[in-house]
Amino acid sequence: QVQLVESGGGLVQAGGSLRLSCAASGRTFSTYAMGWFRQAPGKEREFVAAVTRGGTWTRYADSVKGRFTISRDNSKNTVYLQMNSLKPEDTAVYYCAADPVLRSPLSTHHQQYTYWGQGTQVTVSS
Repeated sequence: QVQLVESGGGLVQAGGSLRLSCAASGRTFSTYAMGWFRQAPGKEREFVAAVTRGGTWTRYADSVKGRFTISRDNSKNTVYLQMNSLKPEDTAVYYCAADPVLRSPLSTHHQQYTYWGQGTQVTVSS
C-alpha cells in the first residue's frame, strides 16, 4: 500500500506556470506507475499524464501535450507535474494516483489506479 500527498497547487494567471508534487510513503514507490488526473466542478475526472515505474515512458492527454511534463524521482518517492502556459480551462482539483499493475501502454482510466491522494486545487485566472 502507498499513501500519496499532493502539494504545489494555487492561483496563477493565464500563461503562468506551476509545479505540482506528489510525495509517496513506503518503500515500494518504484513498483507503481504514476498518474495525474484532474476534476473540475461538475465534470468527470479526466486523465492528464502518466509515467512508467522507472520514469522512461510518459503519456499525456491531448489537451496538455506540449505544455505539461510529468517526471518522477524514485530516490525521493516523488512524482511531479510541471505545468506551463496555463489556461483558465486547466482550473481543477489535481490528483496523483498509483497503478500497481504493469500495463503497456500506460493507463488513462482512473478506475485502474488503485491509490489516490487528496488532491490540490489549481486555479488559473484569465
